[in-house]
Amino acid sequence: MALSASAKDYLSRFFPGPPSPLWETDPEFMELFANFALDEVVNQGDLDDAARMMAILAALLGCQGVEEYRVLLPAALRAGITPVQVKEILYQSVAYLGIGRVRPFFSVTNQVLTEQGVALPLEPGSTTTAETRLAAGNQAQVDIFGEGMRGFQNSGPEESRHINRWLADNCFGDYYTRGGLDYKQREMITFCSLAALGGCEPQLTSHAGANLRIGNDNAFLIQVISQCLPYIGYPRSLNALRCVNDAAQAAR
Repeated sequence: MALSASAKDYLSRFFPGPPSPLWETDPEFMELFANFALDEVVNQGDLDDAARMMAILAALLGCQGVEEYRVLLPAALRAGITPVQVKEILYQSVAYLGIGRVRPFFSVTNQVLTEQGVALPLEPGSTTTAETRLAAGNQAQVDIFGEGMRGFQNSGPEESRHINRWLADNCFGDYYTRGGLDYKQREMITFCSLAALGGCEPQLTSHAGANLRIGNDNAFLIQVISQCLPYIGYPRSLNALRCVNDAAQAAR
């Protein structure tokens, strides 16, 4: 099998420089993968390069693909994702994946950004204070999920109500209110991380519904799943597709 013209073009645009060692040890596999992921998949639909790369980075965080993330991050920067956006994807992922899964990605991200000449740390991106984060976080929940989330931090059994408060002030108040990404981008990356993580389909369905509510429509989410599929595999992609369909059905 020869490498297609489209795959060659994609490689030259986003992956200049020395080829992966896999081209020496596993050339047959690399041709199969590149022709699929860098031709057939990228030419499915009309998702732009920056959105595609943003979705894939979030998915790689979710599936713990740190080595592939290292390969893809320079390409994502070439596709137009800014260092601020890269960091925002990373920071927000901690709320959904936990620092235990995300910490290795900090090291890779900082190394790649430094190699690209980016001065670290970046400018602070927070828009809230200790006094405003709870109210701002709950407002973000309302903006994304609807008026039914108003006062969510005060709901639930007393013994677990603190977790609902943390969702409002930490997950949404600390992260969703930051600069660099808008709500549509943040919900997309959350969807991709959860899809790749697996085992959290109720939350994935909920965030699929949030995506639909704020304008990331059914066709867009299917395109996002399609672009992530080579990196997270068929089972989790099919689970994500089912969650999108369930959310779309519930929204009718």
